[in-house]
Amino acid sequence: MQQKKGRRVILFPLPFQGHINPMLQLASILYSKGFSITIIHTNFNSPNSSNYPHFSFYSIPDGLSESEASFADIVALLSILNVKCVVPFQGCLVKLLSNVEEVEPVACLITDAVWYFTQAVAESLNLPRIILRTNSVSSFLVFSAFPLLQEKGYLPIQDSQLEAAVPELPPLRVKDIPVIETNYQETLHRSVVGAVNQMKVCSGCIWNSFQELEEVSLTKLHRDFPIPMFPIGPFHKYSPASSSSILSQDQTSISWLDKRAPKSVIYVSFGSIAAVSDTEFLEIAWGLANSRVPFLWVVRPGLVRGAEWIEPLPEGFLKMLDGRGHIVKWAPQQEVLAHPATGGFWTHGGWNSTLESICEGIPMICQPCFGDQMVNARYVSDVWKVGLHLERKLEREDIERAIRIVMLEAEGQEIRGRVQFLKEKIDLCLRQGGSSYQSLESLDFRSLNKLF
Repeated sequence: MQQKKGRRVILFPLPFQGHINPMLQLASILYSKGFSITIIHTNFNSPNSSNYPHFSFYSIPDGLSESEASFADIVALLSILNVKCVVPFQGCLVKLLSNVEEVEPVACLITDAVWYFTQAVAESLNLPRIILRTNSVSSFLVFSAFPLLQEKGYLPIQDSQLEAAVPELPPLRVKDIPVIETNYQETLHRSVVGAVNQMKVCSGCIWNSFQELEEVSLTKLHRDFPIPMFPIGPFHKYSPASSSSILSQDQTSISWLDKRAPKSVIYVSFGSIAAVSDTEFLEIAWGLANSRVPFLWVVRPGLVRGAEWIEPLPEGFLKMLDGRGHIVKWAPQQEVLAHPATGGFWTHGGWNSTLESICEGIPMICQPCFGDQMVNARYVSDVWKVGLHLERKLEREDIERAIRIVMLEAEGQEIRGRVQFLKEKIDLCLRQGGSSYQSLESLDFRSLNKLF
């Protein structure tokens, strides 16, 4: 790919860990291809700019009060951000575009798809907008089908229908429909429909996915959304990048793994937002302990509702493990998954985690919590068959059984073989001539240098 000097791209990530990571990875990819990078970000959950000295960072006020800056109701938080950020974002963008000292013309604006207000801002400034979708293509297609799901009576979800199949969206069951618990269901549906409609009028869409993994979904996507699509993932495999983690990473994770046998450790992490009750926390703890499998467990402060950290653990629990378990507040996940000692990943099924696990050939146990995680978990277990799906109420016996299957039994070896096959597909798609390589070439030349 040729370098194009004098071309700047402005990127605007959503201030959540699972959205900041892929946006900054995308920025690094574009920078490596010769583009100058400007990042506009909110004060809330702002990225660490010192990790990216080659990017320009501009912070905008988000106006969030202490009570509003909460993950308790994600829909409410997103709705507030999409109102309060309009004026400061537009002001920052106008300033950047009119800077007479700026010698590099702006090629385009790339925003997270959930920043749905930015399409109108971009159009008012005659600036092409490309969106980044940080979820899977398969889960997006389910969100885009919300009007159909309402028409067919699947939404709102009834408890009596949970196990029923959704023939319009195989292989999903009703319980897999990516609803989000909120006091603002109408706002959620309105936002989803609005974002889907805006996608049809943007200048293109970038996906952190690859053709060989989601071929069927990508075919349907191209049919339903006649805009340029660029599945160029997995982003994090292009080059070693600076950490974009908002949380401090505990490097003892790696030194602890260094002392373990190959493929012997189950890594456990439920992401940056999910929360569990203290009862569920104890079931997880005893399931891990009773499996007799060494484990590295990320217990993020706030993971257990009503607790600061691991206080709900029984007295003497850690001592009883005799070094077989290691608990940290946050881990360098990509390093952990790539470590020779890691043999399995018990995950919430977020898209970044799912991709990272597949990239390292690591089988998964999926325990989805909300949103697109429900769809990802179903695809992991029923379509790609690279993991197990914990579908019932969390109980220690089920947890112990799932861990032992993945880590010790023949079924786990079969799963490992399938995820290893996908890992090899990823390696090929990123090489010259591969699907993601070609898609990135198309993004650079067609989208950034010709259309604009």
